[in-house]
Amino acid sequence: MTQRNLYFVFPEMNINSGGHIAQMKFMSIAQEHFLGICDVQPVTYRKKEANILYLDEVIRDISATNNIYAIHWGPDIPQLLTKLNKFNVVYFAHSTGYKFKIPSKVPIINVSKHSQAYWGRFAPNNLIFYLPNEISDKYQQHSGERSIDVLVQKRKSSKYLIEELVPALNPHCNLTLIDYWVEDLATIFNQTKVYLYDSTEYWVQARASEGFGLPPLEAMACGCTIFSSINDALSDYLDPSFNCHKLRVYSKEYDVQRILSAVENWQSNTNNLDIVNNYRLPLIKQRFDHIFKEINLFFDHQKSYPANIPPIIQNKPFSLEKVIKKIKSFF
Repeated sequence: MTQRNLYFVFPEMNINSGGHIAQMKFMSIAQEHFLGICDVQPVTYRKKEANILYLDEVIRDISATNNIYAIHWGPDIPQLLTKLNKFNVVYFAHSTGYKFKIPSKVPIINVSKHSQAYWGRFAPNNLIFYLPNEISDKYQQHSGERSIDVLVQKRKSSKYLIEELVPALNPHCNLTLIDYWVEDLATIFNQTKVYLYDSTEYWVQARASEGFGLPPLEAMACGCTIFSSINDALSDYLDPSFNCHKLRVYSKEYDVQRILSAVENWQSNTNNLDIVNNYRLPLIKQRFDHIFKEINLFFDHQKSYPANIPPIIQNKPFSLEKVIKKIKSFF
């Protein structure tokens, strides 16, 4: 088996985005795991940055064809696939719905079962894996007073949550609305009883999917009671009425009633730790090692064999006009 250098391809290095931060974590795992075995580095492609490799320069090197290039930034995937057509490419799938196609020679690593199912349908000839995001050990439940009854983050939240539910809850509880980037959410989660998250509207309007949905899982790890939408990848781990409650149900009054009841009856709960532990670093490392061993073997295989499995043929959409025209032709 050939051991290849692994380059994580980023638009730029400083982006406050969940997918970007998750990809940085995957790179850190690889750097630690493959230390002394192969080179693992970040590469940017939108602009040159100090002490960071630049993609156009890297692929000019004569040995570039033996590297693996890990790409992930959804809007740029088509142009990156074109640029890296002659190279070994791995696609890390976070959000779905961008409607591009992935050549069968490109393995797809999915951070959620939702993304895995999507690519299982739309890339049936590709090598596909599941590698969930890591929940940092700093997200742990601590004892102590919880002064925040209800916590809401404005980012990605629906108009209903911000403009209707928050004003309805405000007079009846201690509600905190965060409308800025927070570096240490773990501390805030450990001061919170109930966490509200509703991202469906955001992703529907973006015509993409919730790629993983870290905040509800991180809040769960810190002992919060979760009220959330269950769209897309959130359904990987959210189980309404068992480890969470579904938000945005039937009427605002119904939501308010259930949330205030959860605040009043909140108590420390460690029942969800088994779910959270599936996303801790030891298990992620095991999966990472196994996946990249198989990917290296797959790229070895490509040197000797061409892709020859035929694509799945989709039936053409039903056309009533064509049926009517066909019937008329008989008369």
